[in-house]
Amino acid sequence: MLERHEVLIRVRAAGVNPPDWKVRRAPFPPHYVDLPLIPGWDVSGIVEEAGEYVARFKPGDEVFGMVNFPYYAAAYAEYVVARPRHLARKPAGIDHVQAAALPMPALTAWQAFSDIVEISPGQRVLVHAAAGGVGHLAVQLAKSRGAYVIGTTRASKRDFVRGLGADEVIDHTSTDFSEVLSEIDIVLDMVGLMGKGQNYPLRSLRVLRPGGTYIAGSGISPEDRAAYDRAGRRYGLFSVEPDHTALAKIAALAADGRLVAHVDQVFPLADAAKAHAVMEGGDFTGKLVLSVAG
Repeated sequence: MLERHEVLIRVRAAGVNPPDWKVRRAPFPPHYVDLPLIPGWDVSGIVEEAGEYVARFKPGDEVFGMVNFPYYAAAYAEYVVARPRHLARKPAGIDHVQAAALPMPALTAWQAFSDIVEISPGQRVLVHAAAGGVGHLAVQLAKSRGAYVIGTTRASKRDFVRGLGADEVIDHTSTDFSEVLSEIDIVLDMVGLMGKGQNYPLRSLRVLRPGGTYIAGSGISPEDRAAYDRAGRRYGLFSVEPDHTALAKIAALAADGRLVAHVDQVFPLADAAKAHAVMEGGDFTGKLVLSVAG
């Protein structure tokens, strides 16, 4: 039964994100232990029903958002229950698939560039995994704030990252970014220690200018934290959270075409396992989305 402060959303599309498949491999976060478990947090859809205490939305409103993260949401479904402040109105002029691709990765980049460090025009910003879900949106957000943006990716995705507005693109498979870059103001790292044995946090430390900030989107080891402390460089740890105010600003950018989620592949809801296999394999650009018939 719907609570008075909740809305029921008829889901039209659900975004696929790394935490979705990680809940299958190990508790993420630790309170996910009971089966059966329905993954997913990012949705776009239509309000089917609104509780009596809900003033922000009414039945028929098109909404999108990141529901209840990091707690259970079960967004891979035809219907999902959410709190209104986890949602915003769907950006005008884009469809539900595009909208579902935005919440978690766009909020991750937005909060990194707002809560940990504010980007100033002219600053040099390095975005690792610049063709990924968070990375390709982070490049666009950093450029919109006047930064000089450098992205790391593989050679096959160089043109894509350039098309996002990046001023420089480094092929991480052939070039060590820590040997060719310097005086970086901000590093956004969604790779961390997962870069096939390559320590991205420690290598990023080498390129930061005095006063620069490393944003650890994928965590940082105690040893690397100590290295940052010894070098007098700042690092920031964070976890994305629902934020309807930021989501509304993201929606405005998306409606104006200033922030575009690139959707590489769309899968029917029944093929969620195939979407997870593609995401774990890493052979895609931007985002994967599930389409929910309705």
